[in-house]
Amino acid sequence: MPNLTLRRAAIFSVITLLSSCSGETSLPAGQAKPTKPAAAATAEHPTVVELFQSQGCSSCPPANANINAISDRPDVLTLSFAVTYWDKLGWQDRFAKPAFTERQWDYAHGGGRANVYTPQVIVNGKAAIVGNVRAELDRLIAASGRPAGGPDVSVSGNSVTIAGGKSPATVWLVRYDPASRDVPIRAGENNGRTLPHRHIVTELVELGTSGSTSRSFALPPATAHTELEAAILVQVPNGGPIIAATRI
Repeated sequence: MPNLTLRRAAIFSVITLLSSCSGETSLPAGQAKPTKPAAAATAEHPTVVELFQSQGCSSCPPANANINAISDRPDVLTLSFAVTYWDKLGWQDRFAKPAFTERQWDYAHGGGRANVYTPQVIVNGKAAIVGNVRAELDRLIAASGRPAGGPDVSVSGNSVTIAGGKSPATVWLVRYDPASRDVPIRAGENNGRTLPHRHIVTELVELGTSGSTSRSFALPPATAHTELEAAILVQVPNGGPIIAATRI
C-alpha cells in the first residue's frame, strides 16, 4: 500500500509538471470556448477562483502565493481548498477535508478529466490551470469575468433566496477564513518551510437545489469559532460551471 501511495503522488507531480509546461486550460467535455467577451466581474458578482492544494505538495507554494496576492481584490472571490490525498505522504494538512477532495474529483469528472492534481486552479467552475504562473492566472480571470446564466441571489438575515432559474442548480454555502495563516511544516515535501495561507475554506455546505421558481434556504450556524466570511455559489450539478456567486 505505501508503494501505491507513493506512485500516486508521483503521478500527481508529473501531471502538475506537464500542465505547468503546457500552460493550457481545460473546459468541461462538449463545452466550447467563449466566443464573446464575458461580463466584467464586480464586488457583487465576483469571479470565483478555487485553488486545490496541500501543504504536503512541493509544487503548491507558488500557486498558493498567487492566490494570496489577489485575495483582496473585490471583483475576485478566492477560495483555497486543502485536499487529503497528500496527507499519507509525511505531513497531514490540518485544513484538508474529504469533502474538498470530493469537490475536486467532481470537477475532474465534469470536465472529462481522468485525474486530479495539485496545485489546480478552477475559475468559475470551468477553465482549469495549474496556477503557478501569475500572468496566466490574471489572463484567465480577466477572460472569465463574472459567473453568468444563473438566477439572482439575495440574502436576508439567516436566509438566502434563489430566484427561479432556467434549470436546476446546486446551491452551496462556503465559509472561509479571511485572515493570513502562517503554518510551519515539519515533515513531507515542504519540511522546514512556513507556508502562508489566505481564504482557507473551512466549511462547504450543500443547501439544496434551486429550480424554476424562487426558493429560500436557511443558513446554518458556523461550526468554527474563528471569525469567518461566507459566500453563496449556484452551480450546475456534478462539477459543472458556477452560474451565480455572491459574498454574504
